[in-house]
Amino acid sequence: MRVAAADREDAFAAFGLPGAPGSAAFWAAAGAPAAVPDGDGGWRTLFLWRGSGPVAVEFESWSDPVPLERWADSDCWYAEVPMPARLRVTYRFATPDGSYADPLNPHGAGGERSLAATPDAPAQPHWPVVGPGDVLPLPRARVRWSSERLGGRRTVRIQPVGGGGPLVLLLDGDDWLYLHPAVTAFGSAVAAGELPPVTLVFLPAKDRAAEFECRPELWEAVRDELLPLVAESGVPAEAGRLVVAGQSLGGLGALHAALEFPGLVSRVACQSGSFWWTADASRRADPLDGPLGGALAERLRQGADLSGLRVAFDVGEHEGRMLPHCAVVEDLAARAGATVRVSRSASGHDRAGWRHALLRDVGWALGG
Repeated sequence: MRVAAADREDAFAAFGLPGAPGSAAFWAAAGAPAAVPDGDGGWRTLFLWRGSGPVAVEFESWSDPVPLERWADSDCWYAEVPMPARLRVTYRFATPDGSYADPLNPHGAGGERSLAATPDAPAQPHWPVVGPGDVLPLPRARVRWSSERLGGRRTVRIQPVGGGGPLVLLLDGDDWLYLHPAVTAFGSAVAAGELPPVTLVFLPAKDRAAEFECRPELWEAVRDELLPLVAESGVPAEAGRLVVAGQSLGGLGALHAALEFPGLVSRVACQSGSFWWTADASRRADPLDGPLGGALAERLRQGADLSGLRVAFDVGEHEGRMLPHCAVVEDLAARAGATVRVSRSASGHDRAGWRHALLRDVGWALGG
């Protein structure tokens, strides 16, 4: 993936960096990864690390790790990474003593991750710039959920936005609390009139495979245990209008819930659903090397009436082998009578892309 720079100080000039690599002027101008056109419709993106090595840049899902090279005997480590058009990606730097966010980049995603985007990646309004050291706002309202069906205890936080409204159940809720500021983003979108007032419920996962892989226990527990707790919390909410938003395995679980618990789930925002999943997927050398659409496609082919369902599907345009799996399920859901929205984000399998679709698709799901 790496493009070696020429042995010239002006190798960095195209990226707007003056002076000798490692000099005071150089580091004063350095910032978030910079990109220049590669001549083939894509981009050459420069990643910089100041310090000792060895060091590599690791991406969320889009690429294998890329080792950085040291410039002469300076403290400058660099890699030019070719990127396709329209890409937003999460990354971090891996060193022998740990993994770190990019100290030169103000766009963070938790304490160990940063966000980079090619210049042609669509904007993501409402999501603020959050540094790696920033503490994200947490909802004050919370319930302690000790589930008889699922076992264990978990803290579920609840946030009314714009005075509260329909419930939006965010699967993998801790990611939307601690990595990406969903409270702030939803608040901004509601204030701008792009979303109706909602009540966010941040559901943390304890065992993602057990909870999301097409099993009934989670949804029985949500129906019989969690939603009554939310109702008793005193937070304003319309429990009769529930949107389930999930990504990856969470997207799989959300659509499964709509199929098997239609009285509970009739609105879904699904990003990059793991529709390759089958009961024997873990026994395959490559889990994606199975029937297109996996178990959910087979379930849909057996017959289902989804006429009461509104489901928004989104998947990253750079997800490669995920795309055919998602396309099959999207088509079958529409044929089963669901009102379907399909889109593709400028990302790989990465929350950096999912977060814009999350706001947009929750709003769409509530529109009918």
